Amino acid sequence: MNKVEIIARRILGWKLNNWEKWYDYEKNVFILVSEFQPEENLEHAMLIVNKLENLGFTYTIKSPTEVCFNDICATGETLAIAITNAAFSIADNSSIPDEWL
Repeated sequence: MNKVEIIARRILGWKLNNWEKWYDYEKNVFILVSEFQPEENLEHAMLIVNKLENLGFTYTIKSPTEVCFNDICATGETLAIAITNAAFSIADNSSIPDEWL
């Protein structure tokens, strides 16, 4: 799974309906995989921010290229990339050894 897919599944709670569509159960809508680009689109990145805030995280902008969710901070070339990187840090659990899975 790539970074955006991990965020879509683990933070936004979306399910992959088929190879080209996500399904958002909360809003009862389909989202084309190719159209959800949080690293490139600040509006998409803000969907992640809103979801994490609803889950209890505090969102802080440290600079135009650095954000934090509670004590998890990340940087990027743009604010959207920084948000995506921080969200990925929260969602990624690849620290679990592969042999355990």
